[in-house]
Amino acid sequence: MKTFRKGGIHPAADKLTADAPITDVTPTSLIRLMLSQSIGAPAKCIVKPGDTVAPGQMIAEAAGFVSAPVHSPVAGTVKRIESVRNPKGLWQESVVIEIDSDASQQQPSHPRSEKEMNDLSPADIIKEVGEAGIVGLGGATFPTRVKLSVPDGKKADFILLNGAECEPFLTCDDALMRESPEEILKGTLLLMKATSAPKAIVGIEENKPQAIKAMRSAASAYPEISIVVLRKKYPQGSEKQLIEALTGRKVPPGALPIDVGAIVDNVATAFAVWEAIALRRPLTHRIVTVTGPSLTNGGNFRAPFGIPFSDLIEVAGGLPEDTGKVISGGPMMGQAAADLSAPTTKGTGGILILPESMSERKEAGPCIRCANCVSACPMGLEPYLLMLQAQNSLWADTKEHNAMACLECGCCSYICPAHRPLLDYIKLAKAHIRRDKL
Repeated sequence: MKTFRKGGIHPAADKLTADAPITDVTPTSLIRLMLSQSIGAPAKCIVKPGDTVAPGQMIAEAAGFVSAPVHSPVAGTVKRIESVRNPKGLWQESVVIEIDSDASQQQPSHPRSEKEMNDLSPADIIKEVGEAGIVGLGGATFPTRVKLSVPDGKKADFILLNGAECEPFLTCDDALMRESPEEILKGTLLLMKATSAPKAIVGIEENKPQAIKAMRSAASAYPEISIVVLRKKYPQGSEKQLIEALTGRKVPPGALPIDVGAIVDNVATAFAVWEAIALRRPLTHRIVTVTGPSLTNGGNFRAPFGIPFSDLIEVAGGLPEDTGKVISGGPMMGQAAADLSAPTTKGTGGILILPESMSERKEAGPCIRCANCVSACPMGLEPYLLMLQAQNSLWADTKEHNAMACLECGCCSYICPAHRPLLDYIKLAKAHIRRDKL
């Protein structure tokens, strides 16, 4: 089995919902759709209070090249445009929609015929992917239209599909691969056509045997798509590490995947592309894993964007009494949710509820010079040194020692026997480098 070579760790998988089927969740009263749901410029609102909206209707348009529109997942009435807290606790503009309980909430589907699918040009596919508001659903939320727009002078040799899902606890991609392998692969073919890539490789970690079996069975009809089993290792789902594991190619510092002939997309993104092109459906829902050791009904839920965290937690059995922290995402790269009334977004792949016993940070001690953080860093950085420089506000020095190359994967903090907040200080350094334009 393949993997990347430098660094990495092996945290407990804790895939408590690995066998849970995908369950649809329907909102009951209000949803709040954030205008900023991608890396890049927030979308520009094109509705006003009092407007009625239908499922799949665009309510905010892309506001630049690196931006993505937002569509309503429900039928209802726009009540107001207001600032609400996003899952990170930051105030951002949103569109509040009151759901019409008497109207059909089913998004219309207008399937394309086989001839219509074959007649689509690469430019047609890229255009419709952009209009559908599709972004990277592995967490980065980079507009997929931009990623598919191969720059002049570059060539895509591979579409690499990320099915690694190496983050502990999360199983949303696993569930999707088990239940919709054919649609994922058809979406992959569309990605290949859009970029003229002759081959595709799907990387899946070894701890997902059912997904591997389902994807291999479906891929038997597509010789241009390979299913590769990866050794369990974190952070295998990171672009640069996945490219190395699947192709042996290494992305140089400061370069992009396309510079080595690769375009990386998540399996959920490929599924969304298939829905957008084959069914003409924009991106309005995603699968969210709601999980935790004390939950009574954790699972994988297909939920509309804009539904509050609290509603999904109720579907999963309610907030346990011993809750110490609710995390948006997984335990390695997720962030504590500041407000459980915050709405889900395109980047919400998981809600992790940790008991008090698992959520407290241990007191940090002095560095014991063990170099574990150096060995674990998949980017070959020196986290102990970057933390020391950040503590002394030596921001130019942190840049010189390549702080901006940090993936923010958390391997260094996880492996540190002295429980030092290495990643916190590296994030601080990166913020100062950006702010001061060093």
